[in-house]
Formats: sequence, C-alpha cells, structure tokens
Amino acid sequence: ASSRCGEDSHGKLYKNDTETQLYSLKMYSIIHIFYSSYHLWKYTIYDEDEVLLALAEQLGNFTMLVGGPEYVHCLLPPLESLATVEETVVRDKAVESLRKISQEHSPVDLEVHFEPLVKRLASGDWFTSRTSACGLFSVCYPRVSSTVKAEIRQHFRTLCSDDTPMVRRAAASKLGEFAKVLEPEYVKSDIISLFTALASDEQDSVRLLAVEACVSIATLLPQEDLETLVMPTLRQAAEDKSWRVRYMVADKFSELQKAVGSEITKNDLVPAFQNLLKDCEAEVRAAAANKVKEFCENLPEDNREQIIMTHILPCVKELVSDTNQHVKSALASVIMGLSTILGKDNTIEHLLPLFLAQLKDECPEVRLNIISNLDCVNEVIGIRQLSQSLLPAIVELAEDAKWRVRLAIIEYMPLLAGQLGVEFFDEKLNTLCMAWLIDHVYAIREAATCNLMKLVEKFGAEWAQNTIVPKVLGMANDPNYLHRMTTLFCINALSEACGQEITTKQMLPVVLKMSNDQVANVRFNVAKSLQKIGPVLDSKYVSQPECILDNKVKTFVNNALCLICSLALQS
Repeated sequence: ASSRCGEDSHGKLYKNDTETQLYSLKMYSIIHIFYSSYHLWKYTIYDEDEVLLALAEQLGNFTMLVGGPEYVHCLLPPLESLATVEETVVRDKAVESLRKISQEHSPVDLEVHFEPLVKRLASGDWFTSRTSACGLFSVCYPRVSSTVKAEIRQHFRTLCSDDTPMVRRAAASKLGEFAKVLEPEYVKSDIISLFTALASDEQDSVRLLAVEACVSIATLLPQEDLETLVMPTLRQAAEDKSWRVRYMVADKFSELQKAVGSEITKNDLVPAFQNLLKDCEAEVRAAAANKVKEFCENLPEDNREQIIMTHILPCVKELVSDTNQHVKSALASVIMGLSTILGKDNTIEHLLPLFLAQLKDECPEVRLNIISNLDCVNEVIGIRQLSQSLLPAIVELAEDAKWRVRLAIIEYMPLLAGQLGVEFFDEKLNTLCMAWLIDHVYAIREAATCNLMKLVEKFGAEWAQNTIVPKVLGMANDPNYLHRMTTLFCINALSEACGQEITTKQMLPVVLKMSNDQVANVRFNVAKSLQKIGPVLDSKYVSQPECILDNKVKTFVNNALCLICSLALQS
C-alpha cells in the first residue's frame, strides 16, 4: 500500500498541475522513507515557481531521510540549482535551506562539499548565483581552515565590488553578519574598507544597507577605533543626498547610539539627530521623531536633561506643528514618554503646552496617540495636575461646535477612562458622557450609546447599576421623543453587559411602560428592544405584552414575541 501511495505521489509530481505538485512535495518526507535517493530524484519536476519554492523548503528538512549528517551533502546539488533560479523567493528559500544543512556537515565535509558550492555560486556567470553566495559565507567561515578562510574573504571582497548592483546589495545586506564571524584583525583590515566602499556606492539602495551593517560593525570595534574607522562614514550617511539613506540612519539611530557609546553620542550623534529632526523629507522627520524618546533615554545621565532641553526640545516644538500628519503622529506616539525623563517641573512648564497643542490637532491619529499615553504623564505630575491641564482641553473638545470633533473624543473616552480610573471618571467625565446622549446630532447619540456599553464592559455591571442605568432610564420620561428613543437604544446596547438581573428587573419595566408612548416611532422601537433584550431576560418574566397592538409595529412585535416565547420554551 505504501509503495502504491509513493508511486501515485511521484506520478502526481509529473503532472502539469501546480496544486497537485505542491501536495506531492509536501508528502516527500513520507514518500522518501519507502524510496531510495535515486528513485526520489530521477523524476522531472516542472519548473513552476510555487513548486520550486516548496521543493527548496522541503529539502532543508531532508537530512535524516538521506541517511543522516554523513550523507547530507547529497542534498547540495538540487539546492545549488535552486539557488540560481530567477525567482527571488525561490533563491532565498534555497539559501535558507543551505544555511540550515550547513550546520549538519562535519568540518571535513564542509570543506570538501559545502565550501566548493559556495565558491561556484560566488563565481557564477549569472548574478542570481552570486547574490545567493552572499548569504552562505558567514555559515561556513567559522568551521573551515585558515587557507579556506582567506579564500572566502577574497570572494566576499570581490562580490562587494561586483558590477551588478543586485550583487552589491546582497553583499551589503550580509556585511554585518559576515563581520561578526571574522577575527578582529580582519574586521579592521577587510570589513572597514568594504563598509566605506559600500557606503559610498553610486546606488542608494546599496548605501542604505551599509548603514544597517554599521550597527554590527561598531559593536565589534574598540571604542578608540570608532572615531577614525566608523564615524566619518556614518556622518556622511547622515547627510547623504538620498532621503532613503538618511531615513535608514534615522531608523537605526537608537541602535547606532548604543553601539558607539556616550562620548561619540554627545559629540556627533546629537547634532546629527537634530538635523534628521529638521530634514526636508517628511519620511525622514517621521522616522527620527519616532526615536525621540528612545534617543533621550539612552543619553548619558550626567547631562541628559541639559542636552534634551538645549538641543532636542526646540526641534520637538517645531515638529508639533509640522505640516505632515505622519510626522506629528509619530511624535505624538512617543512625546508623552519624555515626561518620565524630564521630571515634573519640566513636564508642567515645557511639555504640557505641547501635549495640549497635539490634543487639539486636526489629525485624529495625533489626538489618539496623546490620549493613549496619558498614563505616562499621570505618573509624573499626578491626577490633580492632569485634571487642571489636559482634561479641560478634552472637555472643550467634547463640547466643540463641530460634531466630528465631538465624535472623535467620544471614541477615545473608554481608553481615557481606563487610564484615569473609575473614581476620577465619575467625578470629571460621567456628566459629559451622559450629555452626549441628548446631543442634537444622531451620530453623536449613537456613538455615546456605544461608549456607555464599552464603559460598562470596563467598569462592570455593579458600577452601571449605580451610575449609568438610573440616568438612562430617567430619560424615558423626557419630553423630547428623540431622547426617549435614546433610552431604548441604550437598553439595547447595555442589556448584555449589565446581565440578566438588571435587564429583567430594571430595564424591562421601562420598556413595557414605553409601549404606551404617543409617538409611533417610539412604540416601534419598543418592539425592537423586546427582540434585542429577549435572550437576556429571565424566562419566568417573559410574557406577551398585550399593550403593544399598534398595526404599524405588529410585524416586528410578532418577531420579537416569537423569539421570546421560544426562549421561554427552551428554558
């Protein structure tokens, strides 16, 4: 049976059907138990990229199926072939599998079988093979002889100056990884010169990858060598004519800062960071703004505050009113964290005005990022100071003449309530939330109803029973029928969160009473509410409310009563 299964799967491999071939490749590991290596490889497999990708992945798991590490070199020929194909994802997967099985070669087999494969790829005629070779140097270098190591270093040098930009990109992307496995003397003699050359490449896609490698290289060198060997190139990259290179510097700034140490940070990185925060490209400013908190945290403690107040904060103040919303949003996501670094006095004097400005920003994401991080400021200046500074601005926005502004604040309220706590919420914000329920704009009333539901989920049914439910039910007697309708909408939203007891004993009587309302639309929504809260009600309280007889609502009533009665019968 196993034999028939295997032959059937091999037959499927031969079919010109990608999906069938993929399935068969997944079964390779099982099939191979019953078939010899020769039988496994003798079939032709069509070169669909998806099939080749699956094959490249499966081969990395074949060591035990070819007889163990002693025979793992048998897997090299097909993987070498896959590492040269045109499709990038197939090559990358083949390289990944080669890296994996390289660890299963003995030192002798590594030199006899694996290292020659790397050389062939590195000297191949097509750029595809040379790009694949770049990912293999670091995995074999530590376990080969000194002579072979010298050859590997030479091959890597050659690829770093390859005529094809794609190859130089691949080499630059692996420069830091390769540097980590080299002996210290070769990091200085070989890697630094390659790093300098790649960082000056005519292609910005190569230069930006050299910046990424700079982090690894800097960690490998003693502090006294960084200034002469790394910093000139890094300064050049921070002022590169291509915004993509400057973006990479900004994106890796915190890692670079840790790698070069405090002295170089003070002398070189602080001015560079200022320039990035003022960059002419919004993408660069946004990347730098996103690193403000982390950069400030990593500054030396002895003069951290002085550096921030003198050099960083003026740039931050400019970014608060930046013309690009992505820059402002990136800054808003981290700026609150500066309060823990600068302390209470500086936060109140210098940061609170910036928080207030961002809280009133027209971009919703900026406002959300500020509100999302209020707890950072609360820890530093305390709830009283916070209530005297930021909360008035929040209340002002909540009562703004533009309904879309009010809507935005409503959406943030559950998040804000969770950060400030139930006591503070009841004291400062509860009244505001109830006022939204009678807003003249329907979208606000609807959002306010959803807001109450989220608050009940956050603070619990007991809180709702004591704080929210009485006020909501009291609106059932409001002379404005729209407000009475809102009562029903709130009951619909809150019933499940409040639970069976509150819904049955407090909400249901109000709903039934409203069935006598003079406005037909209210009576119609009573029927809707009965259908909505029916699943929550205690079954012994379920009865047919004969008071609802309006022809306009009969259909909905019937649906509601059918649902309620079916629930009663089930229980």
